[in-house]
Amino acid sequence: MPNHRTARSAALPPPGPQRTLAAAQLASAVGDGAYYTTSALYFTRVVGMSVTALGAGLAVAWALGSLAGVPLGHLADRRGPRRTAVALALGAAGVVAAFLVIRSYGPFMLAVCLFATLQSGLTAARQALVAGLVPPAERTGLLAHLQSTLNGGLAVGAAIGGVALTLGTRTGYLGAFAVTGLGFLVGALLLRRLPEVPPAPSGPGDGPRLAVLRDRRYAAVTAVNTVLLLRMPLLSLVLPLWIAERAPGLGWLGSALFVLNTLAVLALQVRTARGVTGLDSAVRAVRSAGALLLASCAVCGLSALDVPVWAVGALLVAAAGLQVAGEMRQSAGSWQLGFDLAPPERIGQYQGFFNTGVAVARTLGPLLLTALLLDGGLAGWLLLGALFLAAGYAMGPVARWAAVGRHPGPAPAIAVPG
Repeated sequence: MPNHRTARSAALPPPGPQRTLAAAQLASAVGDGAYYTTSALYFTRVVGMSVTALGAGLAVAWALGSLAGVPLGHLADRRGPRRTAVALALGAAGVVAAFLVIRSYGPFMLAVCLFATLQSGLTAARQALVAGLVPPAERTGLLAHLQSTLNGGLAVGAAIGGVALTLGTRTGYLGAFAVTGLGFLVGALLLRRLPEVPPAPSGPGDGPRLAVLRDRRYAAVTAVNTVLLLRMPLLSLVLPLWIAERAPGLGWLGSALFVLNTLAVLALQVRTARGVTGLDSAVRAVRSAGALLLASCAVCGLSALDVPVWAVGALLVAAAGLQVAGEMRQSAGSWQLGFDLAPPERIGQYQGFFNTGVAVARTLGPLLLTALLLDGGLAGWLLLGALFLAAGYAMGPVARWAAVGRHPGPAPAIAVPG
């Protein structure tokens, strides 16, 4: 019986605000999974948009959304993160409802830009909310739970979206969108149950309103982390294209590797993050992530050589295993650094800025990596791996430079999510 309790406590965050945050994350993630699985085909097949128009609209939307993270994070700092997060989640639910009746490109552009903006702001507000409810020593552990919950929710949502895709009808697609809107609505209601977090005090001597935009040291940490985030398009875009080009008979392996990644994060992210509790351990985690990502790239690059198809498959599975190990180490270290190096009274806007790295990696990564890897073969993979290793080792001196004079006194006991 004690073993069951231990396993349960490891799988779930502690009762109270942390578990409520995880439940809200799960609800939103299920909705996201349903949306991301079905939205492209809905807008092209049902609404009738061209693939080019859809892609351009989404690129513009996520670019604008990434810029909105800082001001909306600042709003969470000044107005209170709980009420801001609730308002943004309700707004996202409303925009998803609007998708159900959109039939032309102009309203689509307006809605998708607003949706990306609300999503970006919601992420920053949740981070500020975590920072107000969870002691600093527990933040990375909670963020690991939230990441695990996110993966589980996305998988459930993707399964729901898969049903809609199988049906292939307008009603099926709209049902998936309804799940998305309901996910945001349930998430907002769960966030409302959390204790109120008082707004950060402001005064005439607080400096510029969006101080993060002038913080070169924090920007340097964000830039190094963004380089490591170039791993993101590897699994979703580059590897499926690589497999199609090098081993067409293994087309199924791309989705299998995605499932492997999802299950590994779901099962192991919390355990991986357990030892990351401060600046030094975060730096070590990021450094080891760079080494693991180099190893992953080297193994993947070997599949470009003249080897049997079964060896290509074995190499790609091994590379994916190394990649997810590096991903989990990099995630844990970056969460800790992103919070520890941000002023406690400006967590929202700093997290909004830190999270722009995800948008940059998702926007520029596909262009850079497809050109480098699909054309460069083994040399391209080794070059990318060397870049990951350099970024992993650069994080130590950059983070320590950013930490100098950051918190002259003891860090206040505030809280964290993800």
